[in-house]
Amino acid sequence: MPEALTRGLNPLLILAALALAAYALFGAGPYGLRVLTVAGVYAIAVIGYQAIFGQAGALSLAQGTFFGIGAYVTGILGSTSGFGFAVTFPLSILAPTLLALLIAVPVLRLESHYFALATLGIGQVVLLAAVEWQSLTGGANGIAGVPGIDLFGWRVGRGLPLALFVWTLVALGALLAWRFGHGRRGAAFPIMRETPVAARTLGIDIDRLRLEAFAVSAAYGGAAGALTAHTQRVVSPEVLEFPVMVTILTVAVIGGQGRIAGAIVGAVLLIHLPEWFRGLENGYLILYGAALLATIVAAPWGIVGSLERLRARLIPERPPAAPAASAPPARPTSKPSLPAPVLYVDGFGKSFGGVQAVSNVSLHLHRGRILGVIGPNGSGKTTLINLITGLEKADAGKLYVSGADITGEPPHRRALAGIARSFQTAALPSDSTVLEAVTAARIAIDSDIATARSHAMHFIVQAGIADLVHARCGALPPGPRRAVELARALARQPLAMLLDEPAAGLTEDEQAGLARRLRAAADDGIAIMIVEHNMPFLLPLADRILCLDEGRAIAEGTPGSIRRDPAVIAAYLG
Repeated sequence: MPEALTRGLNPLLILAALALAAYALFGAGPYGLRVLTVAGVYAIAVIGYQAIFGQAGALSLAQGTFFGIGAYVTGILGSTSGFGFAVTFPLSILAPTLLALLIAVPVLRLESHYFALATLGIGQVVLLAAVEWQSLTGGANGIAGVPGIDLFGWRVGRGLPLALFVWTLVALGALLAWRFGHGRRGAAFPIMRETPVAARTLGIDIDRLRLEAFAVSAAYGGAAGALTAHTQRVVSPEVLEFPVMVTILTVAVIGGQGRIAGAIVGAVLLIHLPEWFRGLENGYLILYGAALLATIVAAPWGIVGSLERLRARLIPERPPAAPAASAPPARPTSKPSLPAPVLYVDGFGKSFGGVQAVSNVSLHLHRGRILGVIGPNGSGKTTLINLITGLEKADAGKLYVSGADITGEPPHRRALAGIARSFQTAALPSDSTVLEAVTAARIAIDSDIATARSHAMHFIVQAGIADLVHARCGALPPGPRRAVELARALARQPLAMLLDEPAAGLTEDEQAGLARRLRAAADDGIAIMIVEHNMPFLLPLADRILCLDEGRAIAEGTPGSIRRDPAVIAAYLG
């Protein structure tokens, strides 16, 4: 959430909290306090769910399962074993967290709907186990007689004491979730969510981030399940059924995806809404559904997200001051005077089905030198960059950076080894500012977010786009977008930089400025490889040219010799 919007919403959030407290203390009867307590339980579940669904951007359908496991752990240990809240509550958090870690390895590698279906399948397995394992879970009848909350001799009574206890945990959970989603991790989430491929090439380990978010969501789900067991005093298979997951997902979307305040607002609204309409007898479900649909249509960013946008439109605030630019320490290099290549590709090969995209291609990148790569469409140029950066796995060949074999390393490890890249179409998160986009390149290098922002500002100033520091990337024209992507690549302080058609869509003046910046980067010692179709831009800039055709290297030499090469003329330049 942008800082200016957060500051603007603070008074509204404080007023809402005070109104909720006043209602609990002075306006709610016994049943109203019970409904408010249930809303607090769901708020905790959804605050955790925002980590994997809102922050990491993965549609998990396992939150209801984690909720149910937490309830069953409390029910089993509390009613049959006689353990108190001090024992059952931590174990109710631990059990679903361990399950999340156990299933994370196979499940988190899946993308999009496959991930959603896998998590849904896990939930169905757990539900079946709860119904069939009657000796432990009570089967379809469930577990009755779950004790109330007794914490170190303090008995939390029903009604107002229980509501205050649950909502105190909501406040604590919101604070911990805020801490989890800020700092360097918070800077990584937007680019991971919107452009995961680019995030990997910036040294961001998105698999680890997803694992952390999944485990956090499970912990919160287990906590909410434990509280619902104490609130209902009975645990049945209903806590594992799909309607629980639907409620959690609906609360997250209606309140505002990725927003802690949205989880709380959505939970209070959606848990109370059926109660407000229940007096209409059989028609209340229709009105409930109509109200939800109207909210989604009128507030597609959720209630809190829509309030943010409305507030920014009606009462715009000046953007915060840009951080002071600070040049980062030089990247340590070993024996830079040696003629050995910074990056060496030895016989790369890659086929897709029956198509040989890259066939036995070798190349060297040296410090301070620019290698141009040309060839007709489909000749394997972009595939070659993807193989070097690890976005595609080579069928054959080796990759060395500074003499070290990194062939089997994942993309983020290759980025940390010193490889940076740009994309054919600038891969920038549309809703992030220029500063946020470039800062993402520093979070795997710098120790804290303030340092990362300061160092990012240094490269933004170098790129000549300091006046755009608070502009949204999605609103930038092609020239500035390319400048931002180049600034982001340079912010990695790479040993080797691979650029995929960096001059595409630029005016002649913008191309000239780009050429100057690339030559300056090479003069600073960076090895550069440029894939480009624009020969008037590339040939005067490059020190050597490599030409590919049908995945094979057919010629390599100086720009002058390449212009005269018969094979290159026949395959491309002619």
